[in-house]
Amino acid sequence: MNAPADISNMHDRHQKLGDGVSPALPQPPKFNNPQDERLHRKQMLAAAFRLFSRFGFDEGVAGHITARDPEFKDTFWVNPFGVHFSQIKVSNLIRVDHRGNVVEGVLPVNEAAFAIHSRIHHARPDVVAAAHTHAPHGRAWATLGKPLDIISLDSCAFYKDHVVHDDFEGVVLELDEGERIAKALGKNKGVILQNHGLLTVGDSVEAAAWWYIAMERCCQVQLMAEAASHGKPLKMVTQAAAEQAYPIVGSSYAGWFQFQPLLARISKDQPDLFD
Repeated sequence: MNAPADISNMHDRHQKLGDGVSPALPQPPKFNNPQDERLHRKQMLAAAFRLFSRFGFDEGVAGHITARDPEFKDTFWVNPFGVHFSQIKVSNLIRVDHRGNVVEGVLPVNEAAFAIHSRIHHARPDVVAAAHTHAPHGRAWATLGKPLDIISLDSCAFYKDHVVHDDFEGVVLELDEGERIAKALGKNKGVILQNHGLLTVGDSVEAAAWWYIAMERCCQVQLMAEAASHGKPLKMVTQAAAEQAYPIVGSSYAGWFQFQPLLARISKDQPDLFD
């Protein structure tokens, strides 16, 4: 995966700083074997759960992030049911097959996690990871049954790249409901599940997790803006500006890159996540 020209060449446009030269931007890692790639995905998954816990995205036993296994691609890694996000580490992640069987690990899987994520991973071969929790601002926004307005630079990451799924039928336990969610998601990076919450996907665990964090915050900002405006129309980003910003802030590389400072922070603060 290469960075888009807008970002990867950013340092070239500002190369000289006095007599110095700015270094190249970091790139996603590449792997020589599936074992190393599997370990990396599991490490990123554990880090994402720790961050979600720190940000208050946990709600009892609800919520899940999955990562497709790089070798056995019809299976995915996920958090075990009933373990708090703050306690997730590499060693207690479980691997689930396309029938919902736990094939690695000793703890059970959340049935809703299987019903939703198995259908998304099946429908979207490009998706490495998917994130869904019951974070508060996403839940609040999901009651409104409408997509986010593009009212800030950050929301440009979701410009023409998120949808609303308005077919809420309670707790997702059946595969057909997971299939409807996957169909609603389409080729987008995010879906607002009406009366439920948010779900995001990415071609890396880092990107999927970052898009969830970013989308939750966009919901928070819009809720605040609408409250402050007392129902008056919000000032929208122009279409031209959104189209200019989207390739920069909404690319898969941007999602991966913006996760890196958070990864460094949680890795230093909670190194036991790698156990």
